[in-house]
Amino acid sequence: MLELVRLNDPIKLSFLEALLRDGGVESFVLDEHMSILEGSAAAIPRRLMVRDEDATLARYILREAGEIVPEANGTT
Repeated sequence: MLELVRLNDPIKLSFLEALLRDGGVESFVLDEHMSILEGSAAAIPRRLMVRDEDATLARYILREAGEIVPEANGTT
């Protein structure tokens, strides 16, 4: 699995998930329950993950929607 983004904004996270789903890419959110345990204080960012083989397509989908997603080597 590969991390695409790490954020504290649940609305934007939901939007990114919807973009990927519409593009045929299954995504997973990690640390969602940890954030809730912390009282939703945004202390623990949630991670949007995709399968390694879907990473290129996922980045393309998000970039086409105007979202900046870093490459695997850390560049944008």
